[in-house]
Amino acid sequence: MRTFLAAVLVVLGSTTAFADQSCDASHYPLSAPTARFTDNGDGTVTDTSTHVMWMRCSLGQTWTGSTCEGTPAEMSWQAAQDEAVSINKRGGFARHADWRMPSIPELANIVEVQCANPRTNLAVFPQTPAAFYWTASNRRDEQQAFILSFGPQGTGDDVKTQPHYVRLMRGS
Repeated sequence: MRTFLAAVLVVLGSTTAFADQSCDASHYPLSAPTARFTDNGDGTVTDTSTHVMWMRCSLGQTWTGSTCEGTPAEMSWQAAQDEAVSINKRGGFARHADWRMPSIPELANIVEVQCANPRTNLAVFPQTPAAFYWTASNRRDEQQAFILSFGPQGTGDDVKTQPHYVRLMRGS
């Protein structure tokens, strides 16, 4: 049985708390193993199976060269869309100016189903909260969009005015 536990530092305002990520690869292989991602050395990684480039940090955080620092920003769906446009208009990030919010299937590609708290590969996406992230996928009524949790909740939808975290990507 291959089980491992990683200590994750979570910053909550001015209070620091520790969360434990647990991963169990004893029954099934990891769904988003580190080897699947190429570190581009600029705060981004490329998923070699989908050819999508991801920002390693959530919006609001800064890549230090080894981890994500700061508190991820929670924002409305429209504010997240606007921030992607703003980043691109300011010259982009990591020499690219075509960043966008992922669709729900795209974001689901970086969920690590063998891990909990959060359900992502922390070696690739450090300091990711076990919480909901916006996707670009709209509901039929246009007032809601799909969200995906890196915590235990899975997927759902929410009114676009509610605050959630955001991770940007580029490519297919």
